Amino acid sequence: MLLSRHQVLGRSERDPERLERSAYLLLSRIDTQGPMSIGQLAEAFGLDTSTVNRQTAALLRCGLAERVADPDGGMARKLRITTEGGHRLTADREANRSCLARVIAGWSPQEVQELEDVLVRLNRSAEALEGRYWPRTEEDAPPHRGRGRSPAPLGD
Repeated sequence: MLLSRHQVLGRSERDPERLERSAYLLLSRIDTQGPMSIGQLAEAFGLDTSTVNRQTAALLRCGLAERVADPDGGMARKLRITTEGGHRLTADREANRSCLARVIAGWSPQEVQELEDVLVRLNRSAEALEGRYWPRTEEDAPPHRGRGRSPAPLGD
């Protein structure tokens, strides 16, 4: 919680252009999986559709996402990130990474690796308990590991 608070403080007080936490999470998921319906997002996060509907409406109003026809031909409209949304998400990810880099600046490479290993285990255990797995791409896999799917880079 302290690390989250550290990043949240850096988020809103220092740069009002930073994304709200819910916007960051929704855009990250859409960025990882591609266009998603409100129902798919609600299921992915274990939230009520009315909550996700309010959060996505804010994304649409800000021009960070847009509604598109289902690329797979389904009936439901899906949300996709706009160019502006992609730029803002990339900037926030870099700010998060920079914040985390300051936190661990004095750590040895071994300590950083230990943190990564424990966070991978923590995230996967939490995902397993909920039955909700964060999708990961092969590019996320560190080259020194040969085990299945890998977590998003530190800071995401």
